Amino acid sequence: MIICATNQVGKQIGTHWVIENITMDIHEGEKIGWVGPNGCGKTTLLRMLAKEETPDRGEIFHRKGARIGYLAQVPSFTKEVSIREALLDAFVATQSLQIEMDDLSNRMGDPLLAPEKLTRLLARFQLTQEAFERAGGYENEAKVRKVAHGLGFAEKMLDTPFHTLSGGEKTKVGLARILLQEPDLLLLDEPTNHLDLAAVEWLEDYLSRIPATVIVVSHDRTFLDRVVHRIFDLEGGELVLYEGGYSFFVKEKEKRLLLEFEAYQEQQKKIKKMKEAIKRLREWANRANPPNDGMHRRASSMEKALQRIEQRKKPVLERKKIGLRFEMEMRSGNDVLIAEDVSKWFGERIVLEAVDLRVRFRDRVAIVGGNGSGKTTLLRMATSQMEPDIGEIRVGSGVKVGYLSQVGWEGDSQMTVLEAFREEVPVEEGEARHLLAKFLFYGYAVFRPVHHLSGGERMRLRLAQLMYQGVNFLILDEPTNHLDIDAREALEEALMEFDGTILAVSHDRWFLNRLFSPVYWLEKGALQRFEGNYDEAREKRNQSTNRIKW
Repeated sequence: MIICATNQVGKQIGTHWVIENITMDIHEGEKIGWVGPNGCGKTTLLRMLAKEETPDRGEIFHRKGARIGYLAQVPSFTKEVSIREALLDAFVATQSLQIEMDDLSNRMGDPLLAPEKLTRLLARFQLTQEAFERAGGYENEAKVRKVAHGLGFAEKMLDTPFHTLSGGEKTKVGLARILLQEPDLLLLDEPTNHLDLAAVEWLEDYLSRIPATVIVVSHDRTFLDRVVHRIFDLEGGELVLYEGGYSFFVKEKEKRLLLEFEAYQEQQKKIKKMKEAIKRLREWANRANPPNDGMHRRASSMEKALQRIEQRKKPVLERKKIGLRFEMEMRSGNDVLIAEDVSKWFGERIVLEAVDLRVRFRDRVAIVGGNGSGKTTLLRMATSQMEPDIGEIRVGSGVKVGYLSQVGWEGDSQMTVLEAFREEVPVEEGEARHLLAKFLFYGYAVFRPVHHLSGGERMRLRLAQLMYQGVNFLILDEPTNHLDIDAREALEEALMEFDGTILAVSHDRWFLNRLFSPVYWLEKGALQRFEGNYDEAREKRNQSTNRIKW
């Protein structure tokens, strides 16, 4: 049964049609991934399905009575509530019953209550309690604990005031609340943002098992492969359907584009021949004395036939990508980074305890672990932005460090893109603009203030700086954050060609599996080394600790 459908839907922003003539059917229980470059309209289309926006043309249909859950922004509450209360707020159907039961219970406790009135209240309480039980009210607390734990909220955190949480934590509460509402149609926009690896893998399992229809916009390629069974590719305002996960989509899209390009070339040859034939007929007709009307009619007939041909669009075989290539000026010594017996604490909380780490020239080392486990702290100490409380961290001889933080470029946000770039890369303005164009900053975009940039643009700006600084040791903290899939692939290819050393923190499993070995797991202040890529390290870790899979 169809739960949602669109017919010739279009959306215009200014004079530009972001989405054009989108027609699709979405069936109950489907798990669908939407992919496409940043700015192609994925979020706009999702918001229209969520009834947050209306199309400028066309129609959107929903199954009557379908409950929609949409994750888009940080939730807000009119009063101060704890995480637990915010999550229990998801159970609207049972809240009023719980309030009524509490009220009846208080009234029945009145010692002066007449027996006949007590009997009536007791009968009413039993009916309300039965309705509460049928609606699953007694399971609400258990559901809250299960979902909260899966997304990384320990039991002791549930009483934390919601307003004291970080933006990422508030978004996680919003996601948990939507999951608890058990909607029929679940619309998720980048749900893995702010989640650590354990929470992402828990969410994958959860979404795979629930009966709801799920539509997810994501740049997390592993997440898409493990959750969705259909891919909708949105590009140039058009939507193309692929029956399979992300890996299947990549192969099939390449095949489709090559076939379309061949068909486009064949049509262009045919059109060229027809134009040449029309031109010859007219020349012959005009040379005749008197001019040959029959040839003119044939030329006109062919011209009309040419106009009736529906010309194919030239397929874009490869979109413009950022032009990344890291080149080091000189190699470092064999020992690049050495951490010995390093401990760090904040107040009474121990973040790192007796940590040892050695990174050698041309190593590709990844550090993974839960949010708040100390990964960024360790990187900041490696870049001398922070000092250990105990132990020592040393950078080897000839090492030139390039650091990429989670937010990309950090500095005076009032500076323009051009000013920020030239602050780190001392080149003339014309050369700077030429170099920035390789990172998709064209024309007047280089004069935009940095505070107007998106997260992905800030990341591209910092990558542009690093590329021209001749570094031989890259320290990367969540480098794929905010980047679309094309930019992630460009970054991966550049890092694969880089001759220097890389130390990275990431939650992107595709990125980790493609580039890094060994993998260090940071947990409870301790750092444990595993040979192999992320999947191999995870398997070894589960075996060594007799863990069940997340």
